[in-house]
Amino acid sequence: MVTAFLLGALSAESVPLGSNAKADRLIVVKHERTLTLMSGSTVLKSYKVSLGSEPVGPKQRQGDHKTPEGSYSLDRRNPRSRFYRSLHISYPTPEQRTEFSKTKTDPGGDIMIHGLPNGFGWLGSLHRTLDWTDGCIAVTDQEMDEIWRAVDDGTPIEIRP
Repeated sequence: MVTAFLLGALSAESVPLGSNAKADRLIVVKHERTLTLMSGSTVLKSYKVSLGSEPVGPKQRQGDHKTPEGSYSLDRRNPRSRFYRSLHISYPTPEQRTEFSKTKTDPGGDIMIHGLPNGFGWLGSLHRTLDWTDGCIAVTDQEMDEIWRAVDDGTPIEIRP
């Protein structure tokens, strides 16, 4: 059973996304562990992802290792991240900040879509065998290159349970 699981993680990568493809929104479905690039109603490509190490439920505070849920945007990019490239997600929203301030809870931040830790790109899709981030959405380095090209800053992202 473990062998089949690992073989699934090692299966050949899907067809590359066209170099001119542009997404106008992203949809992450946490329980499916997918990130989908959309252009209008057309699916450009879907990726399997790893999430925060406590993936069930919305982010409730700094350090809870949960990936947030809700509607955000990709508001900036970092080509020199400690992970292979990163796209920052605009979590928390102003409304969420207000709610968190009522309970004097630190909502956390620095939620990203990123590749693998620098120097670990060789792991490839094996990283998907467990949820390992602090609340981010992780893909392989090759997938990160595709996503990086396909989205502009300001692209909306919806993260569903």
